[in-house]
Amino acid sequence: MNINKSNSSQEEINKFNALANEWWDPNGGFGSLHSLNPLRFEYINNSAPINNKLCADVGCGGGILTESLAAEAKHVDGIDLADKALSVAKIHQEISGIKNIDYHYIDIESFAKENHQKFDILTCMEMLEHVPDPAKIVESCSYAVKDGGDLFFSTINRNIKSFIMAIVGAEYVLNLLPKGTHEYDCLIKPSELEQWSRESGLSLIDLIGVSYNPLTKDFNLTDDVSVNYMMHFKKTG
Repeated sequence: MNINKSNSSQEEINKFNALANEWWDPNGGFGSLHSLNPLRFEYINNSAPINNKLCADVGCGGGILTESLAAEAKHVDGIDLADKALSVAKIHQEISGIKNIDYHYIDIESFAKENHQKFDILTCMEMLEHVPDPAKIVESCSYAVKDGGDLFFSTINRNIKSFIMAIVGAEYVLNLLPKGTHEYDCLIKPSELEQWSRESGLSLIDLIGVSYNPLTKDFNLTDDVSVNYMMHFKKTG
């Protein structure tokens, strides 16, 4: 297996490996992902129905979204470079009795070369802000998707508001995420992500914001993309 870590950060991988045992604890370090997952799954499924499709989940971690996709998809491939998180994903898959997921310890560049234009739907959620060259990740994701297929990315905008809310607020005040999860300079403006995607043969279908209400502890979709946001693209070639 070809593992190319040139477009990954060992420091970032170590962060997620250190929290591997908390992936499926709704009260642990990834508790916010458990709260967010139904919302983002519904958005993906409503935008591009998953039923009987071939799906890929890039940066799958412990498999929270991967398992949701598998409930509707024909098959899901989850990939990640955090080996301990993948081990947790495989154990939870076995416990859950889910048969239509394959997890892979591999980078997206190598995986895309082996699976050119294979997938109907690809998700890459909360990953782009953790790699040295996110444009290359977008390019490889596009390479793995069929013409006419759908891609979904989620990440965090880069501005003063997002620094205050997504880093200071989420990590240090509300403790929604482990401290040090995000670095401000690695955050991504929607215009940057749209440009990289366009250069990789993708057309923007939708841009939607994600907000968090600390009183109700609920996530909601919003027109405000100044902090967290998701983008839906169509592979046009």
